[in-house]
Amino acid sequence: MNVPMQSIEAESLIDISGLTVRHGGNTILTNVDLSISLGEIVTIVGPNGSGKTTLLKTIMGLLEPDSGYVELKGKPLKEVREQVSYVPQRESVDWDFPADVMDVVKMGRYRKGNILKRLSKDDKRIALESLEKVDLLEFADRQIGELSGGQQQRVFIARALAQLGEIYLMDEPFVGVDAATEDAILKLLVEMKSKGKTVIIVHHDLQTAYEYFDWMI
Repeated sequence: MNVPMQSIEAESLIDISGLTVRHGGNTILTNVDLSISLGEIVTIVGPNGSGKTTLLKTIMGLLEPDSGYVELKGKPLKEVREQVSYVPQRESVDWDFPADVMDVVKMGRYRKGNILKRLSKDDKRIALESLEKVDLLEFADRQIGELSGGQQQRVFIARALAQLGEIYLMDEPFVGVDAATEDAILKLLVEMKSKGKTVIIVHHDLQTAYEYFDWMI
């Protein structure tokens, strides 16, 4: 169900129709219909096990639906994948992986056609600017596992920003972060919206949902 937080007339960016997803013999999502417009900040809320992450992963193309479809800008995901950025749950990340903060952010600049190429000066500049936006430039050379939970979350948001996409999918970005980090992320979301970005977030706090998001799913 779409619950409007404010009335908006805008171009449809994400269209979902008749979406049913099964996993491990269980039906997780059944006949979901949903439309999200350009430049909206949307939150997905619900109890544990209700299918929030499954919906996000299906939009991202990480899971295949059993029926129905997801279209982005009127096209299948595979045709516009580079315009979609994904921030996973912290618990799904291997924080012992031997990479420093800047290495992680630079991952956002690799594309299907340049995965084996050296990054350009522009790529490195964009990575630096993305890290600056989340206020973590001073940690650029720090190993990712040495950071606090909130800092790690901001690094992965910086990686998503470095992709320069149009659609941002974030799975519980506020879990395990302190109040200052949550406030910084929320302010960044407002800035992203002002630039016409579309953001979909799995979230749990109804109070901030009503304050910051245009729609609640």
